[in-house]
Amino acid sequence: MVNRVILVGNLGKDPEIRTLENGAKVAKFSIATNENYRDKSGEWQQQTEWHDIVAWRALADRAESGLNKGDAIYLEGKLSTRTWQDQNGNNRRTTEVVANYFRIINRNSSSSGSGGSSEGGGYFPGSNDEPTSVVSDSSSNDSAADADGADDLPF
Repeated sequence: MVNRVILVGNLGKDPEIRTLENGAKVAKFSIATNENYRDKSGEWQQQTEWHDIVAWRALADRAESGLNKGDAIYLEGKLSTRTWQDQNGNNRRTTEVVANYFRIINRNSSSSGSGGSSEGGGYFPGSNDEPTSVVSDSSSNDSAADADGADDLPF
């Protein structure tokens, strides 16, 4: 069985950061992906999908300090569905992507940092290199990629 999500998209807003009672930090943000296609009349259409992302612990720290609205990122994670009851006692359900790795592809020119340039480097669990703009959740049991394939992004 495989539960793996790969997204390349732009952040819709800065990450929202919370610290839970047990001290664990969680970041929530959304990514927009676009699909272009021709409709029946031959006109180009663009369909935007929004994906809710959740990042935990060290990955949440990196999201807080490194991600800004408009940044283009490559993200890997898994789909997770949770259920809860709202304030009125109604059962609610949501599906989100729990991130275990992300890499900034291109910074929004208005965000702090390198002003629109592509970010390089790489960080994977078990490597001796300090992460720069590349982040992986080393607390996850399944690593995002092998150190040998650190620069082999599938796009």
